Amino acid sequence: MTPTADRVALDDWYAVGVSREITRSAPRRTRLLGQDILVERDSAGTPCVFAVDADGRRRAQRAKELYGHVWTTLGAPSRPLFSMPEFDEPGRRLVLCGTATVRTSPLRIVENFLDMSHFPYVHTGVLGEEPETAVADYKVEIRQPENELWATECAFYQPQAAMSATGGQISRYEYRVPSPCVTVLYKTCPAVEGAWDLVGIFVQPRDEAVCDVHIFMLLFDDISSTESLIHFQQMIFLQDRSILENQQPPGLPLDPASETAVRADRSSMAYRRWLREQGLTFGTARAAADAA
Repeated sequence: MTPTADRVALDDWYAVGVSREITRSAPRRTRLLGQDILVERDSAGTPCVFAVDADGRRRAQRAKELYGHVWTTLGAPSRPLFSMPEFDEPGRRLVLCGTATVRTSPLRIVENFLDMSHFPYVHTGVLGEEPETAVADYKVEIRQPENELWATECAFYQPQAAMSATGGQISRYEYRVPSPCVTVLYKTCPAVEGAWDLVGIFVQPRDEAVCDVHIFMLLFDDISSTESLIHFQQMIFLQDRSILENQQPPGLPLDPASETAVRADRSSMAYRRWLREQGLTFGTARAAADAA
């Protein structure tokens, strides 16, 4: 597959590897937006990213190290990488839950992350259960000047909302989408009253319909082992992966005529409108149709 020509996709930042896994002796060879790339470190330990052409020539790309990952762009972003001040809060525990490959559009992955209605059916006994299937009303907004999508005042009954939870509870959620391939969930923290735990995914679109999903948690939890936390989050994500890889078409439809919305889909519909307004085509059903 040839690299995309979609300027909106090119002019964004993407996580392309877990920081601790990229060393001078272990560079990461991968893809981004249809382009072969190499992620490595120089003699000073600074992360470097190169676009690698078919003839082997390298072209240096911009690189940053933030939020436990290495980030790059293949274009010229007009905005800096989004801010997440929670990473600097004392007492929080960063748990990197690995990278999962999913054969679908990056936009499908983000949309699924925003969807609460599937909890009782896909994550039964953990994030939801019957007969508690109703999605209560919530708010969706685009926050400026950041141009970020937020869903707030979300609530859902969950039998085991987190590894540290000792029973069922009404979990309160806020969803943040700072860029098309990044989403972060702020959810009720069982351990600290009034605090939020964070669960997020940084989606690396290797191609139109193949992605690496870098998963993290940022928690107030001094009890659970790292292994159990990773297992818990991977279990949740792998339940989603089987659903995602069977959705057709793999690209996300953005045509308003393809949408039949109910109240529970408010965040999904807002996400699709937000993508249309930005002019993004990479990872959409339109892009797949054009390629055919």
